[in-house]
Amino acid sequence: MASPAPTQSSPAQPGAPGIPNLKDRIPKLEPRRRRTTQTNATPVPKTPSLPSPPDTSDWTYKIPSRRILSRKDHELFLESSTYQLVTAWIFGLAEAVVDTPCSAVRDGDLSDRVKTILNILDEAEQLVAKSPPNEQGGSRFGNKAFRGFLDLAKDNSSDWHRQLGLDNDDALAEVSTYFCQSFGNGSRIDYGSGHELNFMIWLLSLFQLGLLQKSDFKAIVLRVFVRYLAVMRVVQMTYYLEPAGSHGVWGLDDYQFLPFLFGAAQLLYHPFITPRAIHQDLSLEEFGADFMYLGQVSFVNSTKTVKGLRWHSPMLDDISSAKSWTKIDGGMRRMFVSEVLGKLPVMQHFLFGSLVPAADGMSEEDAAWAAEEEAGPESSDPHTGHGHEGKGWGDCCGIKVPSSLAAAQEMKKRGAVESLRRIPFD
Repeated sequence: MASPAPTQSSPAQPGAPGIPNLKDRIPKLEPRRRRTTQTNATPVPKTPSLPSPPDTSDWTYKIPSRRILSRKDHELFLESSTYQLVTAWIFGLAEAVVDTPCSAVRDGDLSDRVKTILNILDEAEQLVAKSPPNEQGGSRFGNKAFRGFLDLAKDNSSDWHRQLGLDNDDALAEVSTYFCQSFGNGSRIDYGSGHELNFMIWLLSLFQLGLLQKSDFKAIVLRVFVRYLAVMRVVQMTYYLEPAGSHGVWGLDDYQFLPFLFGAAQLLYHPFITPRAIHQDLSLEEFGADFMYLGQVSFVNSTKTVKGLRWHSPMLDDISSAKSWTKIDGGMRRMFVSEVLGKLPVMQHFLFGSLVPAADGMSEEDAAWAAEEEAGPESSDPHTGHGHEGKGWGDCCGIKVPSSLAAAQEMKKRGAVESLRRIPFD
C-alpha cells in the first residue's frame, strides 16, 4: 500500500523535526545610510580692515570708563565702528602668526618699543616678590595681598609708559588705565578673559598712538602676549586669583581665551601636529613652548586635581576631535565674537576712552559707583551699577568661585599627602 503524500510545512532544522529553521527568518540586511556631515550654520567671522591710526596731533584724550550698562548699550556696541576695530585688531594679529612658532621671532627681530614692553612685563613680574601672599590657611579663595601687587603696578605705571615715549599726561592717563586693568580686579581678587582683553586693548591703544606698527604684529603675539601669559600665571598661582565669570568645565578655560585663538592660527596648516596632540604628553612637552594652544593645555593640566581633559576640560576634549586646525580656528573666531564680545556680563566691564571710543547713545558710567568699585569690596554692592542678561545675577557677580589653581598649589605645599576636598569642576 502506498504511503500518503507528505504535507507542506516550515523547513525543519537538521536533527530537530518540526522546529523552524531560524536562518530563514533573519531580516534582510541593508547598507547603512551614510550620515550627513553636520555643518555650523554660523559663518566664520571675517577679519575687518584695520583702520590707520588717527592723527593725534590735536587730540582730546579721555579716561576710559564703562559705557555698556544695559542690553541696549551692548547692542549699540555690536553695531559700532569700535566693534569692527577690536575684531580687526584681534583677528589681524591672529592672521599674522599663521604657521609661525614662537621661536621664529628672535631678539634681533624686535623693535625698540617691543623690547621696552618686554622689560616692563619683566619688572611687573618682579613686583610679586614685593607683595608676598598672606598665609592662606588652606583657603582656595583669592589672597588679599594681590591688592598690594596692583598698587605697586599702578605706582610704576607712569614711569613705564614714559619709557615707551608717552610724554602727554592725558594720553598716559588714558592708556595706562587699560594696562592696570589687565592684571585683574582688586575688589573681587579675580581674573578672566575680560582682563586679558584689556591687555590687548592696551596694545591697540599704543598702535593707535603710533608707538606700535604693523611690522610688530608677530612680535606682539609671539613675544609680548606670551610674556604676559607667563606673568599672569605667576600672579594667578601666587594670589590664587578667582575666575571672573567662571563656567567651570563648560568653558575652554576659567581664565584665558586668546591663547586658543592665536594658538589655533599658529597650527593652522602644521604638517604633523593634529588637534589630538593635546592628549599626548610628549607633544605637549616638546611643542608647548612654541605653540600657545599646546602650552595653555599643558598649563591647564598642571593646575587640576584630577587627571584627564575629559574630566576637567570636556570642551577642550570635545574640540580635539576636529579633523583639522582650520575647523578649530573658525570655531575660536566664532567663540570670540559670541562668548567674549557678544556676552554682556563680559563686555559690561569693557572700558571706552578716546582711542577706543564708545558709540553714540551709550550710557555714561555713574561716577559715584565707579569710585566705590575702585575703593574695594567693603564699600560697594557688587550687584549694582551694571546690567545682567536674563534674571538674577550674572557671571560677573554672585557666589564666589574658588580658584582651581589654589587646590593644586595647596596640595603641592603639603606634598600631596593630605587630600583636599575637590572643588566642583576642578
